[in-house]
Amino acid sequence: MLLNHIVLHRLRKRKQAGNANNSSGGPPPFGEQSFFTGWGLRRKLLQLGFLVAGVFSAALGLKGFLLPNGFIDGGVTGISLLTGQLTGLPLSALIVAINIPFIVMGYFQMGRGFAARTLAAVLALALVLLVVSFPTLTQDKLLIAVFGGFFLGAGVGMAMRGGAVLDGTEVLAVYISKRTSLSVGDVILLMNIIIFAVAAWLLSVETALYSILAYLSAAKTVDFLIEGIEEYTGVTIISARSEQIRLMVTEMLGRGATVYAGKRGYGTRGHVRDAVDIIFTVVTRLEVGQLTAEINKIDPKAFVVMHSVRDTRGGLVKKRPLH
Repeated sequence: MLLNHIVLHRLRKRKQAGNANNSSGGPPPFGEQSFFTGWGLRRKLLQLGFLVAGVFSAALGLKGFLLPNGFIDGGVTGISLLTGQLTGLPLSALIVAINIPFIVMGYFQMGRGFAARTLAAVLALALVLLVVSFPTLTQDKLLIAVFGGFFLGAGVGMAMRGGAVLDGTEVLAVYISKRTSLSVGDVILLMNIIIFAVAAWLLSVETALYSILAYLSAAKTVDFLIEGIEEYTGVTIISARSEQIRLMVTEMLGRGATVYAGKRGYGTRGHVRDAVDIIFTVVTRLEVGQLTAEINKIDPKAFVVMHSVRDTRGGLVKKRPLH
């Protein structure tokens, strides 16, 4: 399924940062630490809690919704569900067998710790699917697709917060993207198109369409769990009243602001080379409306550019919960 490949990128960055710290006597590199040593017992227990909750949530999504009704998902989970329906082989065995090559690949790309946690999470998911019974909660196909995807996506997202993945296709996507012109998202999209096309051919078009809905629900849930509710927005403001706007940002909103010394290039009055202070700040999406309203009060003609920010560290921006 479409997991947020940004997490894999972050894991690689943390590993690289860990290598740098290790060379100067700092903590051991990320991904090379054993599970119960390293950056503190509290962090390890939190990771373990995420992994356990993720495994049970994913198992509920599979056995309580998707599996009894013949729906599938993208990625390794979708391949396992599709293969199980066609061959009758147990889903728990298929999930482990199909994930093994990707876990080995993850060992070389992400490190030993990542591979160990992923292997443990996949084995735990297989065990829960094998021994734990979940009731079939609904017969409505729309609810099955939406909530089956929701619980599966929640499981995958929590596993990723715990430093592992339950679906190894993203590791393969990263590997392919390094050796081709395709991005990670392109590779994942192509793989899932193939999976759902095969499902439409071997099962039915209706099943494939409901499966796509489950996949989209799962992907959105993963994004929410990884990015959190506080999605950040970077705001660049160019105004003749930049000092008033800076004071509003710092004193009224309580946010940090960076001021760049710039010059105007071309505008409504043609070529103008006047000096101007450019303000940059980062706010949550809940504060965007208030910020734009206050800017309009100070300078309705201010030029404002906004863009999404994946993550922030330091400064006056609060960290997201559970990070």
